[in-house]
Parts: sequence; C-alpha cells; structure tokens
Amino acid sequence: MTEQKQRVWELDALRGICILGMVAVHVFFDLSYFGGIELSLPDWFYFIQHYGHVLFVLISGICVTLASRSFQRGVTVFGAGLLISYVTMYMDQILGLSNMRIWFGILHMLGVCMMLYPLFKRLPHWALALLGVCFVALGFWMETFTVSVDFLFPLGLCSGSIFTGSDFFPLFPGFGWFLLGAALGKSVYRKKQTLLPRVNSDNAVLRFFRFCGKHSLIIYLAHQPVLTILTVLIFQ
Repeated sequence: MTEQKQRVWELDALRGICILGMVAVHVFFDLSYFGGIELSLPDWFYFIQHYGHVLFVLISGICVTLASRSFQRGVTVFGAGLLISYVTMYMDQILGLSNMRIWFGILHMLGVCMMLYPLFKRLPHWALALLGVCFVALGFWMETFTVSVDFLFPLGLCSGSIFTGSDFFPLFPGFGWFLLGAALGKSVYRKKQTLLPRVNSDNAVLRFFRFCGKHSLIIYLAHQPVLTILTVLIFQ
C-alpha cells in the first residue's frame, strides 16, 4: 500500500488549517510587537488564539494511532522544540527581545506525548478517553494554584516566580487532549480510512490545505523567523 493511500486526507487538511491559523495569529502578534501597530481584533480571534491548539493536539492524537514509530517521531518533534528554545533564548539574550523564550511550547509537549503514547497504546478507546478527560481536568485544576519549586512547569505546576515562556503548553492538560484524540483514532478511525471517501480531496483548495498539514512541522519551524525578519525590515 502506498503512502498516499495510507494517509487520511481530512486529517491532513484539518492540520493544515490549524497551522495556517497559527501563522495568522503570529502575523498579528509580530505586527503588534515589532511593528507597533495597534490592532482591534474580535473576541473570536482571541478565543482561537488561546484554544485553537486543542484541535491540533486532538488531530495529533488521532494520527498517532494510524502510524507506527510513535516514539521515534516524538524524539524528532521534541528535538525541534529544543531548537526553538535555543533560537528564542538567543533572541532574548543577544537581541534584547524580552519575553520571547519558549521553554515548553507546543512541539515540546507533542514530542513528549508521542514518546509516552506507547505506554498507553494497548488500552481500549474508552480507557484512553477516560484518562484524557481526567488529565484535562487535572491540568485546569493545576492552573488554580502555584507550587514552591520552579522545575515542574512542564507538567503544568508553575511556581509563579519564573517566566514559563511566550508559547507555553504543559503536559496537563495537553496529554489529556492527546489521549482524547487517540481514543477517536481507535474508534472513529479504527479502519484507518477516510470518513469522507466521496469528497474530491484533489481540488485545489483541499490539496493546498493537505500540503500544509503534511508539512506542518517545517512550516512551524520556518514561519516565525521569516515573519519576524520581514516585519522588522518593513517597520524598523
């Protein structure tokens, strides 16, 4: 079976929409932060800015049940997250761009989730869903208090005395959303086939979204440096 047949097109398309939405959010952030432009944005935009990542994590959880080598993929994604941490540390310390560091962002969280999934993959979908709901609830509960140590923030336990990063996505509730996605993958996508076989996924619009979704990691790594450089050159 070829790779093209193995891929579920609507998941690629949805992931592409998510990554493009994230690029749009960063465009508005750069225009405000580097360009000094005051923007009046609607409430739905801020909702997407704060919670749009949930759909991306759910899709990643679904996809982990459709593919193999989850741990190896997780190592790659986490390594990409470490690269972003290094770059943003440089931007903070050398270029003087304060509050730009990313200590535990979306890639760090997804990488750890992928590496942890083999420990849970044999569970039935209902058990994954139950754990997912519990972990999401645990994450929201952790936001209501602080702890006396600084190094537990990747779990969601923050001390309040350190800056956790401009792009902070802790394992709780993140891993909960991921397991809920895995539960969907094991149930709704148990046949590892598209749910929309009659839709022409080769039309220009869907093909574009599929392309972006298939290369979402590259887009994530490349878009922010490009946007930052362009914004600085134009407005400064």
